Amino acid sequence: MIYNVIKYPDPLLAQKAQPVTVFDKELKKLTEDMFESMYAAEGIGLAAPQIGISKRIYIVDLSFGKKSEDRLVLINPEILETEGKQVEEEGCLSLPDIRDKVTRAFHVKMRAQDEYGKWFEVEGEELLARAFLHEFDHLEGVLFIDRLSRLKRDLIIRRIRKLQKNGEW
Repeated sequence: MIYNVIKYPDPLLAQKAQPVTVFDKELKKLTEDMFESMYAAEGIGLAAPQIGISKRIYIVDLSFGKKSEDRLVLINPEILETEGKQVEEEGCLSLPDIRDKVTRAFHVKMRAQDEYGKWFEVEGEELLARAFLHEFDHLEGVLFIDRLSRLKRDLIIRRIRKLQKNGEW
């Protein structure tokens, strides 16, 4: 099943997601549906709140579905450590056609559970670190525009309001 990605300013995007406590076939199906939804939206990461589900789940696949070993599911993720700094342009499926430079850690080490509840650790650098941190932010109710200067954020919000008014958002 392909879910629609909800857009800013949907209030669910600003809420902290709830921990996952049940690891069953429904959860496995949800993660598969999230991958389908992410590929349909042409993204490299997707958090459950972006499809209207307030659960601490996100997925990442930098290969766009080309390599199954690149498909990562992180449930109840925790950031163990971050290192360095990178400043690169980011976009978001919940903010279509909005892009800006965001400062993130260059390297991140995460701890999370898989679809079966088993804990694991994973590390990423550059784009993978950025994806991990961007999607983690969604679980905390934070969008990438929240990491921009107040002026830049206000300009983007004004642009979105204009698009909404014209029925283009």
